[in-house]
Amino acid sequence: MALCGVCSTPNLPNLQVLRSSSIVGLKRNRSLWQPTSSFRAKPVKFRCSSSLKPSSSDVEETDEDVGNTSSTVSVDDGSAHVKQFMWSDFKILDRVSIGHGGRADELVFEAIVQVPDSPLFNQGVVLRKLNTTRAQKRGRRAIEVLKKLVRRRLLYHSYSMQVHGYIFNTLSDDPYSFTLVHGCHGSFSIRHWLQQSDWLPTLEATLALDEESYRRVGDDTTGGPAVSRQLRLIRILMRDILIGVNYLHSHGLAHTELRLENVHISPVDRHIKVGILGNAADFYGDGASTSSAYGTMDRRQMMIAFDMRCVGFMMAKMVLQELMDPLIFAKLKSFLAKGNDPSSLREFFVTTLNTNSESGNTGVQILDRNWGAGWHLLSSLIATRPSKRISCLDALKHPFLCGPRWRVAPSMDIIRWGLGSTAVKISEEYIYRMPQRQRLAHFIGLMEMLNPYPKPNCWLELLPGRWRLLYSTGKHIGLTLRQPSTRALIGNVHLTITQASEAANNTSLSFTSDIGFTAITSKDWPHNKTGATGKLQTLSQFRLVAGKRLYLKEEKKNIGKFSMGEPDAEEGLAEKLETEKWKKVVPFKKFPSSLPVAKLVSGEIEVTMSMNDRIESPENVIGEVRKQIPQEMFDLSKLVCGTYIDGRLLVLRCVNGSALLFTRSSFNDKSM
Repeated sequence: MALCGVCSTPNLPNLQVLRSSSIVGLKRNRSLWQPTSSFRAKPVKFRCSSSLKPSSSDVEETDEDVGNTSSTVSVDDGSAHVKQFMWSDFKILDRVSIGHGGRADELVFEAIVQVPDSPLFNQGVVLRKLNTTRAQKRGRRAIEVLKKLVRRRLLYHSYSMQVHGYIFNTLSDDPYSFTLVHGCHGSFSIRHWLQQSDWLPTLEATLALDEESYRRVGDDTTGGPAVSRQLRLIRILMRDILIGVNYLHSHGLAHTELRLENVHISPVDRHIKVGILGNAADFYGDGASTSSAYGTMDRRQMMIAFDMRCVGFMMAKMVLQELMDPLIFAKLKSFLAKGNDPSSLREFFVTTLNTNSESGNTGVQILDRNWGAGWHLLSSLIATRPSKRISCLDALKHPFLCGPRWRVAPSMDIIRWGLGSTAVKISEEYIYRMPQRQRLAHFIGLMEMLNPYPKPNCWLELLPGRWRLLYSTGKHIGLTLRQPSTRALIGNVHLTITQASEAANNTSLSFTSDIGFTAITSKDWPHNKTGATGKLQTLSQFRLVAGKRLYLKEEKKNIGKFSMGEPDAEEGLAEKLETEKWKKVVPFKKFPSSLPVAKLVSGEIEVTMSMNDRIESPENVIGEVRKQIPQEMFDLSKLVCGTYIDGRLLVLRCVNGSALLFTRSSFNDKSM
């Protein structure tokens, strides 16, 4: 991007210029502008209103104007922080770095200050010529924000693009433009860095990352595989972004325009610059729209929640670079707009990125580390309800952004998340020998002990949706050691739960089990696993009531060394809960005799099967499918209670005591 040629000198646009003596009712007459020694401007004043609102594509939860503020700015000011320049003070360069590319209503120039007595002498700056009314409001607002934040100059210079001043126009200049002068912090924005093929080693070299840099994020190692290096770098970038955003929030400001193209990395001080703050909005305006303190607090929380959602989208693009593709990012926005819970983002991304294993995707591996802490932070940043979104300070203390050298006390929510993530990871390995089965039963038992929603009314809110079966603690029969007459390859097994009506006191639920399979009709097993596809569907009505699950204490029996019985998860669970570590976490001091559950009372059952192709013996295919799936998915009446539920995972117990582990799937998932 190069902008060459002659440019007209801009002027302050659309200002209500009044003489100092004619201003009535102005209480605060503090100056903001300081003319240079080469020109002395007459003291004039103007009023400007920064009414800024985020675009509809960035926020769906509110139509309220995010930044409705008004202020009065004085041109004649003795402050040394905002300077007035002339066009002759700069040497305009014939090129512009791609990272400084502006919008359609801006012209961007890079220049070098030529004033010998200026502290900016021979330094590079960016001249941003703003040509429309909205763009000029952004420029004037950036100067107002500087006045508000100048009390803590060190943090302002570290985490924001430093605004130096503006270019004063003479009477012969263009009266409908305004040129802002701000610092030049690197050639690329974060978006442009991520678009480079070798962005990781190049960015590491640019920031001159060393052991001291990694200690700032709690890590004492360097190098390693690409996943570890990228995780350390993301921790550094995310912590800087959160510190900068928290700096704004602590001063009563919301950024409202956090995007990768607006955030730069300075190679000088190795800090993130969160833009020129031209769209920053005040939490508490001079003219509040409501006199209620509760309404004012709602406005503040809403603006903070909007910024945190933008930070979440930035984190998602930095980790999962497939989201840099506008089409894939649009799928993510559509996924959230349809009401899907962000805690099921992993299920969505694994499906969207067309990969059955996380080993082929670096971003998924990064988010899976530390018991899935990255997915928890991401879902907390972009939570559907603004009140549920995490704050900057809590995010800085999150285990995902803290290295191994920092001891972080996880919350109960993160402990539950880690247990569920570990169970999901083990189930995805598809190695169901006795050690793996014992571990899975153990983690499911711990999850049930820490169930956050034991009351049925909470289940009525969380249970409806589409759930994919991950694992059953009952018996497993596969195709490895058997040679059945009719072979069937099981696909996805879904359990769709809908509420009969929206009435508050209605506890009736409809359970639909969808079992996708492929019947292999040829004698030899095909390499591409093709065959006649079909679906087995079971429908049943349930009523949800409160209940209890009893833990019976039986005498220990001598079981043979080579017993093939199910692992005794309850005995190991009781021993685990007696340790000092878990005593601080669980809400009870000793192993309970019973726990509250959501009891399922079943009704009539209807079974249907559909095949896309004709086969000779469909009854044999049904028999083979029933052998490979848990019987409870075919006979839903054997489901007796729900013992654990959250926005991501579901555990149902059966008549024989086995547990079924489900993960929430997106509503538009049509795969079998």
